Amino acid sequence: VGEMRDPETIAMTLMAAETGHLVFSTLHTRDATGTVTRILDYFPSGRQHEVQNQLSLGLAYIICQKLVPKKDGTGRIAAIEILNNNYACANLIRTGKIEQLYSQLQTKTQNRPDEKMITMEKHLAMLVKADKLDLLEAKKWANNLSSFIDAMKQN
Repeated sequence: VGEMRDPETIAMTLMAAETGHLVFSTLHTRDATGTVTRILDYFPSGRQHEVQNQLSLGLAYIICQKLVPKKDGTGRIAAIEILNNNYACANLIRTGKIEQLYSQLQTKTQNRPDEKMITMEKHLAMLVKADKLDLLEAKKWANNLSSFIDAMKQN
């Protein structure tokens, strides 16, 4: 689809996904929660519930990436956040509890690696521990500094 820049493109994308088509698209946001919020904000309040339902049914994953300067200065490395739209996430989207998505993402990242989810902060911490990213640089790119610090403390 390319970038979703208007309600018509988003509506078409959601309809295609709902009917079983595999759809890839881009949207400029900072994180998975921001992606859902941005999609919903394109629509008037009278259509919010309908779009929440469509999004909860048609969404499979949200993958966010930031290209962060490598520690050795030879370029950039992708730091990623992945949200798997499992039953719990779909329910939060459908009921409009978008602010709880990050907590769900954190919980599933810690307790259920099979859910194939990761927060930006956890991935940044992994890159620092693998000596691919400088600690101060990682702090700059974290969406939630306290979550990044917690991720750095974990094994």
